[in-house]
Amino acid sequence: MPLNLYLLRHGETEYSQTGGFCGELDPELTPEGVAMADAFAAQYQTMPWQAIFASPMKRTIATAMPLSRAVGVNVQLRNGLKEINYGQWEGLTAEHVREHFADDYLNWLTEPAWNPPTGGESSVQIASRASLVMAEIEENFAEGNVLVVSHKATIRIILCNLMGMDVGRYRNRISLPVASVTHVQFNNNGPMLMKHGDRAHLPPELETRPGT
Repeated sequence: MPLNLYLLRHGETEYSQTGGFCGELDPELTPEGVAMADAFAAQYQTMPWQAIFASPMKRTIATAMPLSRAVGVNVQLRNGLKEINYGQWEGLTAEHVREHFADDYLNWLTEPAWNPPTGGESSVQIASRASLVMAEIEENFAEGNVLVVSHKATIRIILCNLMGMDVGRYRNRISLPVASVTHVQFNNNGPMLMKHGDRAHLPPELETRPGT
């Protein structure tokens, strides 16, 4: 059995509903976000799991815990899986940032690989720290199922790295809905994308909720 990596974006928060910049901010899941985490666990608990890794934020830990409890596998926290640090943009809307940080915002939209949000992190910095976690997983788990619970930007940047894409293109090449699952299988030819952005585990009333 090859190594199967499952990348799960955390469940809904108030910021995934409003679209405000949320990286270092640490909101709880909404009630719907909790239900999304429970739905994931209900669908995936029949699989054998080798390990569960998560970003050390409330929203990712709360998303990982239902499966952790169901299968008896502890959640291992890694700072490398945290969301992009938006610096001075934390908690602000895109409209506010466009008005008050116009040059930085335009540079970030044009080339986020090297141009971070004001006082925040670039895509290259996120790729560097996240790649250490991916290397740890590949080194310690030659086969089996491993879950990584992380965030929208971070998972997309991880995927760019694994698929050989420019990490600066993560925003306009890869979508990632709330509480969605992406499956990457590692075989003799390297990582193979098997499934992306899947939310089939969610009931219709959660799968169709609007959000970013």
